[in-house]
Amino acid sequence: MDVDDHAEELASTLGVDKAEVKSDLQNLLEYSVPIDEAKQSVRRKHGGGDGGGSSPASKDVADITTEDGNVTVTVRVLTVGRRSIRYQGEEQTIREGELADETGKISYTAWEDFGFEPGDSVTVGNAGVREWDGEPELNLGSSSTVAVETTPVETPYEVGGETDLVDVRAGDRGRTVEVRVLESEERTIDGRDGETLIRSGVVADETGRLPFTDWGARPDLRDGATLRFEDVYVREFRGVPQINLSEFTTVTPLGRDVEVNESAPRMRIGEAVGSGGMFDVEVTGNLLEVRDGSGLIERCPDCGRVLQNGQCRSHGDVDGEDDMRVKAILDDGTGTVTVVLDRDLTETLYGGTMEEAMEQAREAMDKEVVADDIRDTVVGREFRVRGNLSVDDYGANLEATEFEETEDDPADRAAALREEVGA
Repeated sequence: MDVDDHAEELASTLGVDKAEVKSDLQNLLEYSVPIDEAKQSVRRKHGGGDGGGSSPASKDVADITTEDGNVTVTVRVLTVGRRSIRYQGEEQTIREGELADETGKISYTAWEDFGFEPGDSVTVGNAGVREWDGEPELNLGSSSTVAVETTPVETPYEVGGETDLVDVRAGDRGRTVEVRVLESEERTIDGRDGETLIRSGVVADETGRLPFTDWGARPDLRDGATLRFEDVYVREFRGVPQINLSEFTTVTPLGRDVEVNESAPRMRIGEAVGSGGMFDVEVTGNLLEVRDGSGLIERCPDCGRVLQNGQCRSHGDVDGEDDMRVKAILDDGTGTVTVVLDRDLTETLYGGTMEEAMEQAREAMDKEVVADDIRDTVVGREFRVRGNLSVDDYGANLEATEFEETEDDPADRAAALREEVGA
């Protein structure tokens, strides 16, 4: 076998890009590493173990770690989703979802159709283990085997992908949701095959709201429609889960209403931040600080980023477009979040239009007077904020859609909190 054949074999087994595998092999061979040792090194790099001849260890799901190479598991199939991806320059359909036993559940990607369906109990042999989003994931390739078990595998997890929106998480595959379409629009994007027509917007059920993207731009997804989506996958979009409909998603009219809660879930800041991000949430807290970069600002006309000294970090020296915003720190004792107000909310808080704010700045010959006025108005007071929460390595940000001072009596709320925690 030449290097190309070895790379093809490894890429198929590991479920990774052939070009990357071939490059890794060639780099090792250039240093006179024997081909067998080079292949073992590449397997270890991509979570495929040492490639030895011993049979993969049988493991409970809870015992599988990202340090494992290949394993054998006896599990129940919880979900099966399908998705088309571009692999080695060609379109390929993969199957993905979750498997479980009595000890836990684990996600998987299958590069071939092994014929199992939700509810089946199977033994999966020689499944590769790789890391996905910090957690182990099973990778079923051409060297894996799947055998049906006649005795059902006991598991505490429900079979099937029926999910309320509040429970949807980025990385979910093969999910089913029943929703009402709140917002929907068609637009053209620059996709992997050129200009692509998609449909996007917001869907909701009684537990929450989430953004969606339909890559098939189905006309059924019109405002007010109540629909059942079967086999959707979930990606992170601006720090929150986003429902994605592929060509394999089934869309069925429900013929009945879907109740939608007009209010957002109310949460403590610490709990909301701990969720990892929410599309629509409401928190209450004391405003501790209005951060630098608030008040009058300029944005890049190309990407919308805030300019620093007339410079965009992506597009350099540009003619900025005027805007207003507020970035403020909100604290409720359980955590903190940076609240971001857009121009409309900032104008309301300022008590005037952006043009009036610019006139004030010209008279004072200082843009900071606008932010200082806002600080004097809000710092130390308590506000209710509703919006979209994103959490990343740099902290938590809440893009506000509603922002108003609370009318609750702080003493009454403190008493209610003490009663809630049993103090």
